[in-house]
Amino acid sequence: MTCENFIHRLWMKESRATRRNAAAGRRRPSRGTRGDTWGQRAHRAINRWRARRATGHNARVPGTAPKGGGRVHDREILRLAIPAFGALVAEPLFLLADYAIVGRVGTVALGALGVAGTVLTTLVNLCVFLAYATTAQVARRIGAGDRREALRWGIDGLWLAAAIGIVLAVLGVPFAPALVEPFGASPELAAEAVTYLRISLLGTPAMLLVLAGTGVLRGLQDTLTPLVVSIAGFTLNAALNAWFVLGLGWGIAGSAWGTVIAQVLSAAAYLVVVLRGARREGVPLRPRLAGVRTSGAAGFALFIRTVGLRVVLALATAVAARMGDAPVAAHGIAFQVWTLLAYALDAIAIAGQAITGRTLGAGDVAATRAATARMVTWGIGAGVVFGVVLCVARPWIPGLFDADAAVTEELLAVLWLVALLQPVAGVVFVLDGVLIGAGDQRFLAWAQVAAAVAFLPAVLLVVVLGTGLVSLWVALGIWMIARLIALSARARGTAWLVTGA
Repeated sequence: MTCENFIHRLWMKESRATRRNAAAGRRRPSRGTRGDTWGQRAHRAINRWRARRATGHNARVPGTAPKGGGRVHDREILRLAIPAFGALVAEPLFLLADYAIVGRVGTVALGALGVAGTVLTTLVNLCVFLAYATTAQVARRIGAGDRREALRWGIDGLWLAAAIGIVLAVLGVPFAPALVEPFGASPELAAEAVTYLRISLLGTPAMLLVLAGTGVLRGLQDTLTPLVVSIAGFTLNAALNAWFVLGLGWGIAGSAWGTVIAQVLSAAAYLVVVLRGARREGVPLRPRLAGVRTSGAAGFALFIRTVGLRVVLALATAVAARMGDAPVAAHGIAFQVWTLLAYALDAIAIAGQAITGRTLGAGDVAATRAATARMVTWGIGAGVVFGVVLCVARPWIPGLFDADAAVTEELLAVLWLVALLQPVAGVVFVLDGVLIGAGDQRFLAWAQVAAAVAFLPAVLLVVVLGTGLVSLWVALGIWMIARLIALSARARGTAWLVTGA
């Protein structure tokens, strides 16, 4: 129990008894007269039980100190973060299986998968707001004790995802060659990439429904179902790809069809779960124009945030490419290591989205503050552990990628910075998730733009002075610190603590 919680509980239990005993002339309260009557205590206990039933697991009556202090938050964070981590890690692991299967077809097919996969990954990253915005909206209504309205907002989010997915599919299929052309691939490789992209874009509505469905369930404080659906979907994807590509000889088109089928079935699973809950609560399935418009407005701010993020990362890769083959190869490996560690830290951020939305929806600012502080502690601790592990594993990492001597030299130097930035990343990712859960999307958009602006002069200096890859990662470190300053300042304030549904 923290000192703050102890003082709060002590005041709540002793203040009335102290005044009563002082009036009676007693210096210390007796054991039988301390605090309220048993009937009053039982009444409070019933109210706490009702609040937990209305607002979810481990919730409490606003204004009271949680029993167990930080341990209560630890249990809730782990309950949400561990399944979220599994779902996040499942995707890159099964994508590696796709690459292994397509690689058996030939180098051209493998290169085409890389080009088309980059386009699709960018599309998913730009549309991730469908998950984040929906999580915040649904969690806030769950905190307010209105599960019916929470599911109503979830239905609106699903309609928005379906509409955006249909538009992207209709526009993307005919313009697939234009999306592949900027990569400068050979005609044969470009033709294969266009084939894969056109087929995969047919599954865009399902892909975005998966994002929105994940957001709905996270908002409902359920991260276990998305884990199960992710593992089942990616396992089916790998099996279908092996059958279509190797068994039926469909080539890269078989890999695309396997992905589309797996996406459609995953989306169907989310729809079954959400619609069953909606039917149980008597929620109509038709979209509300106001709800869809609100989801779109929140999503647009998160879209701007994501664009700012992707611009910084793309610019860093472009600058690394200007340095030569060895630096850009080392940068690519370092960024993959960074991404893998970011998945683990993002799991805490996802817990932050769900917990913050629920506690603010319940009007419990104290619980929001306490949970945020606990998750920041977790983020720092995880970042320190990851940094230390990375330092220890650093000498062996180049060998995992069969890097030559030049790439190894560059990579070993950069990995020190990657490790050093992990505690910073832990705080940044957690606070990012907390503010998303609070619905503070507009601030996040402007903060990301400001951090990108801070990155520009640093990376420009790297280009002008012709310094190496280490300097580029120092510029990325400046970008992360700029995000840390902006998010920390916001979290210390009160503007984001908007309560109620």
